[in-house]
Amino acid sequence: MAAALELFGKRDAEGVSIDDVASAAGASRALVYHYFGGKQELYVAALKSAAAQLEARLRPESPEVLEGPRGFHEGGRPIEELADGLKCYFDFVEGHAAGFAALLKGGPDNRDGEIGEIVDAVRQHLLRLIMKQMRLEKPGPALRVTLRSWTASVETAGLDWLEHGDMGRPALERMLVDQMLALLEVAARHDPQAGELLEKLICGQAS
Repeated sequence: MAAALELFGKRDAEGVSIDDVASAAGASRALVYHYFGGKQELYVAALKSAAAQLEARLRPESPEVLEGPRGFHEGGRPIEELADGLKCYFDFVEGHAAGFAALLKGGPDNRDGEIGEIVDAVRQHLLRLIMKQMRLEKPGPALRVTLRSWTASVETAGLDWLEHGDMGRPALERMLVDQMLALLEVAARHDPQAGELLEKLICGQAS
């Protein structure tokens, strides 16, 4: 699986063959077919593996989160918890670069069906985590769009950071926190709920 993720992380799925995976894994072509049936099945299994690793890393009860500088269960300020969540996210990006890239950089032109469901589930998991950190029960339309826009930026930032590596992680994480505040400032002009969240983040008040 590690060999498959490494290859799918570096190339589009269409450019990876079963022979490539078998060679990288030091296994026979027949063995790969025995366990996965074909390239599509292998690709789906690889994405599921990467998604499970990322979701486990981002669970509030995970060791990486609980042992962080503040942790989600210590009643920290929402802005601090957001920063901690980003750190956990980029810990995964850095430690599982191939899996992250394979999961989110693209793949088959048609991402409907099972593959699309895997990727969407990861994005929904991240959105729910952000809502938990921000003490949000149910965001309205404008705030929901804002939060989803920010998660897309975080995803793109992770891929860009892996590709170029020319920006320090702490600076990137701080910039993304500032970007959240900037997006909320714009959304607040259209939605009082976004304004309330912005004030809570700036003032450090947890509801």
